Amino acid sequence: MIRIVSLGCIGVAAALALGATAPVATVDDDAIAGTGFPTRLSDYRFFADAAARDPVVGVMPYRLNTPLFSDYAEKPRYLYIPDGRKAKANGEGLLALPVGSAIVKSFGYEHDGKIRLIETRVLLHRADGWLALPYVWNAAQDLAVLKLGGARVPVTFTDPSGARRSISYAVPNKNQCKECHAVNGAVTPIGPKARNMDAAFLGQLVAAGKLDVPPAVAKRLPVWEDRANAPIEAVARAYLDVNCAHCHRPEGSASNSGLNLGSEVTDRVALGIGKRPTAAGRGSGDLDFDIVPGDPAHSILVHRMKSLEPGIAMPELGRATIDVEGVAAVEAWIARLR
Repeated sequence: MIRIVSLGCIGVAAALALGATAPVATVDDDAIAGTGFPTRLSDYRFFADAAARDPVVGVMPYRLNTPLFSDYAEKPRYLYIPDGRKAKANGEGLLALPVGSAIVKSFGYEHDGKIRLIETRVLLHRADGWLALPYVWNAAQDLAVLKLGGARVPVTFTDPSGARRSISYAVPNKNQCKECHAVNGAVTPIGPKARNMDAAFLGQLVAAGKLDVPPAVAKRLPVWEDRANAPIEAVARAYLDVNCAHCHRPEGSASNSGLNLGSEVTDRVALGIGKRPTAAGRGSGDLDFDIVPGDPAHSILVHRMKSLEPGIAMPELGRATIDVEGVAAVEAWIARLR
């Protein structure tokens, strides 16, 4: 939903109704589409406040049904499409966002009832393609600066089970962003696929003139928080689609594995069922098949999801913890396979 820029604790519209004047902030389109690397997140003017909690008009908060696991971090997401341009629907797949668009995703953990931000990543669609840049927040939570070389940030948080965890949170460097976002060697967004987005939000994009037509989605990915009420296969396949398929597909960086883990794939061998590994190396754990129907304990896929050891752990980037809930979802699916 497009939000009104806030002024203190009230919106601009309310402030004007009270007789106040308030300039409405706008995004700096040149910062997005230009050639340089803005040094501060605030240079883009995506937000009306220094803490990046209040998006300006045209910067639209959205969520994904099944999100990418990132060490249990909370991840506010925002989409910006410049005035006069619109995205194109591509069936159930990735929205084709026009040049000048931006995807903004912050990462943080709840602290004293608020999300304390660690980093914000921006994906900028420029004339020569997409560019991914990481910005790291200061302790005062009023400035995020560009860190092309990435960073390590010590973090302590409580996971969904109530366990207290301490990790060295990894902010990826600019080149590591490419590893996950590469499609045929070019940086490409991962998240905003129509099948993984709320139908109402997509309808709002169409109504606002930001999307050409309502996407035709036959099978939407389940909402992760409501996964107990969704079919086990749908939950597991959605998890693999979001967490693995950006690399494990024919156009991805892990194409040599022979795995294609997108939710639309129906070929059992491409999914790894009864398939011997082609490029797992020591990551196979001396197991014979990527997925053994009915036997998650002897499936390489599960073995790698449950590891934190470099060279074995999958995904390779973006986590310093094991996603207990994600592993459980995939194990439950494999246990039912025949």
